[in-house]
Amino acid sequence: MTTNLIITMTYISKILEIEKITHDVKQYKVEKPEGYSFIPGQATEVAINKLEWKEEKRPFTFTSLPEADHLEFVIKSYTDHDGVTKQLADLNVGDELILDDSWGAIQYKGKGVFIAGGAGVTPFIGIFKALEAKDELLGNTLIFANKTADDVILESYFRKALGHDFISVLEKEQAGGHQNGMIDKDFLKAHVKDFSQEFYVCGPDKMVQDISQALEELGAEPDAITFEK
Repeated sequence: MTTNLIITMTYISKILEIEKITHDVKQYKVEKPEGYSFIPGQATEVAINKLEWKEEKRPFTFTSLPEADHLEFVIKSYTDHDGVTKQLADLNVGDELILDDSWGAIQYKGKGVFIAGGAGVTPFIGIFKALEAKDELLGNTLIFANKTADDVILESYFRKALGHDFISVLEKEQAGGHQNGMIDKDFLKAHVKDFSQEFYVCGPDKMVQDISQALEELGAEPDAITFEK
C-alpha cells in the first residue's frame, strides 16, 4: 500500500515593521524566508512564536508582491476575546511569527468584479498590487462592504488605484463617497453591467454563499465565481 505524505514546511520570521491601518487593523511587514514563494491572493497559516501560542495557527493572506524582499500581512484584530488576533495586535517589532507554506484558491483568472466583506478584502490587495505593477489593473472593479466608514481597510489606496471602479458600501451609516445598504441581488443588478465576466468573492461564509447564489441567478457562470473553498 502506498501512502502520499504531504510535508509542510514551517518558517520563523521576525516582524520588521507594524503600521496601524484602521482602528482595529494593522499591517505587519515580516522577514521573507529564503526561497519562499506564493501567488497573489494566496495565504498561509500563521502562529505567534511564543510557548502558549505556537500551536494556534490562523490563515492570513499575503498583501505584498511575490518578488518583494519581505512578506506583508494586513490583519484585523478582534479584541473582544483573547484569541490570536488580539495577541497579534499586542506584538512589537522584533517579535517572531511561525509561517507554513503558501496555499489558497483565490487567484486571478482575468478582469472582473471583486466583492469583499470586511477583512475578506485582503486576498484582493496582493492581486491588485500585482496587476498595478504590470499596468493591468484597469477594467477590474472592487465592491467593498463594511459596517462604517472607519472600518474600510486601505480606502485611500483603493480610491487612488481603482478610481470610479471602487464602490464602498456601508451597512450601518451614511457617509459621503459611500453607498449605504448591503450587497444583495438588487445591488448587484444595479451596479454590475456584465455578468459574463469573472467574479471574485471573499468575506464571511454566509455573505460568500448568498452573493455567489445571487450572481448565478443573475447569469454568472458557476466556474467564473472564485472564492475560498
